[in-house]
Amino acid sequence: MISVREGLFAVSFLGLIVSLMIEGTSQDKTEKPILHGRHWVAITGKPMAATAGAIMFMKGGNAVDAACAMLAAVCTMHDVLTWGGETQALIYHPLTKKVVAVNALGVAPSGATPEFYKKRGYRYPPADGPLSAITPGTPGGLMVMLAEFGTLSLKDVLEPAIQMAEGYPIEQETVDRIENNKNKIKQWRHSSRIFLTHPGESHEAPWPGEVFRQPELKETLLKLVEAEQKALASGKSRREAIYAAYDRFYRGDLAREFVLACQEEGALITLEDLDKWQVYIEEPVMTTYRGIEVYKLNCWVQGPVMLQALNMLENFDLKSLGYNSAKYIHLLYQVMNLAFADRDFYYGDPYFPPEEPIKGLLSKEYARQRIKLINWEANDPDIKPGDPYPFEGKKNPYLHYLEKWSNRPFLKKEENIETRTFWSGTTSIQAADEQGWVVSMTPSGGWIPCVIAGRTGIGLSQRAQSFVLDEAENPFNVISPGKRPRATLTPSLALKEGRPFLSFAVQGGDTQDQNLLQFFLNIVEFGFNVQQACEAANITSYQMRSSFDQHECSPGKLDLNERTPAEVRETLSQMGYRISLKRYTSGPINAIYFDHKHGTFWGGSSNFGDDYGVVW
Repeated sequence: MISVREGLFAVSFLGLIVSLMIEGTSQDKTEKPILHGRHWVAITGKPMAATAGAIMFMKGGNAVDAACAMLAAVCTMHDVLTWGGETQALIYHPLTKKVVAVNALGVAPSGATPEFYKKRGYRYPPADGPLSAITPGTPGGLMVMLAEFGTLSLKDVLEPAIQMAEGYPIEQETVDRIENNKNKIKQWRHSSRIFLTHPGESHEAPWPGEVFRQPELKETLLKLVEAEQKALASGKSRREAIYAAYDRFYRGDLAREFVLACQEEGALITLEDLDKWQVYIEEPVMTTYRGIEVYKLNCWVQGPVMLQALNMLENFDLKSLGYNSAKYIHLLYQVMNLAFADRDFYYGDPYFPPEEPIKGLLSKEYARQRIKLINWEANDPDIKPGDPYPFEGKKNPYLHYLEKWSNRPFLKKEENIETRTFWSGTTSIQAADEQGWVVSMTPSGGWIPCVIAGRTGIGLSQRAQSFVLDEAENPFNVISPGKRPRATLTPSLALKEGRPFLSFAVQGGDTQDQNLLQFFLNIVEFGFNVQQACEAANITSYQMRSSFDQHECSPGKLDLNERTPAEVRETLSQMGYRISLKRYTSGPINAIYFDHKHGTFWGGSSNFGDDYGVVW
């Protein structure tokens, strides 16, 4: 077996060779080259974390092992998430030839009721701090994926993250997040102690390239490995030993230490909350688009919104409209309005009543009914949720809420301020191997500024803010103890002729399925390669209600790429859009295209941010 340090040297040498090979070659007008691989591919939000995935492949692991190692690494590097956040994934299982979904989203803790927050003057659970915390899902999600679908030990998979916790050279992006949020960080003593390494100085965050150390997190990770190794020594199987580590985190001494630390900071999480929480392995939802099967997670995240949009768009000749023409952009915007309005009212935790009308929402007949509402002359700022119940043979019990539905009370008041919360949190992870395993993941939660739970080194999630307190806003997503918030996290997998075709995901909150929809169409309809599609000029709508903070919306607000021709901008302005021009108009997309003709992988990653990958 190759050691981690030997693996790091090998991957660095490989990267140098690849860099030399691409010099002087055409990149087809992309800023980054395509990553061509034959045996495996590992892509995520940080180059060092992608290397952690590569090391697992060098140890003989599969794509699930690699994805878990990358997940551990990005959490340790605070790549817009941490260990107390939430994880979900789509996994293609080559033996069953099925796509499975992993639901490791945390739940609202004991006492987290609408009345609790309303009595404290909140319109929604707060955007940060201890009262925004739900139970941690990432540790459990990682261990369940590894136990059920991986091949390596937890010790192997956590080894790169443990070395990072011992100390790694921190990057500019994370430094900026710490420094820009230092006043909030100072509210929580353990967060301040860990993140502000130069207290009292004008710059209190670490400096770029400084070795950032997290000895307490390292100790927590080592305790998980210790539990696994003790179980193996007692004769337990690999799978049983990983679950022994799971039990230590959610039911053992680590659970007790974590809960005590949470409660000292004012969070509501209890030992019973951790004990009752579980990871679900589910069947994903799916639709077909021109014969391609597109898989997403169910309505506990926003994933079905992309499937709804595809069902609507399948009724149009998109090629004839022209890529990013005024008419094409208008159609996309209006279809997204229709789909996201349904998301804002009907999506929630399917393990809690009432039952979401997901069959009706994903009905192609329902899609054909929805597109009849499109106004081809102007943006419609008053699009409402539809009524999917008749399309599954039921009567809608919430029509009285829909009659009063309006986005006007949610209009963003300060339009000159960038809608930052639309881009909050998250990274993405893509992995595939020659055995056929494919993993698409969008972990998130516990982004800076986060509350660090005592001396565990674990940052708490802020995902409770995605709940609502008023049933009239969304009867499926009202906060309740043990319930999952309807989150934005939305990995994607597509199969063509029964084989993996695309694996893709992106960070960016409410923009995720907007970007992924356009990425998919850019390849399927307009013939882009995977890297071109990752870098393509997308549009961004802000007409849906934000999943963060005060859940505001900005009907008609439209981000266009600065390369958009003037005549297109002028036409859209006349149609009622309020346009902002941006150099980059897509959150960092990471993706894999499967070239079955040549038996190779094509990896792509957006042309800004730190995201990138390693292939072999």
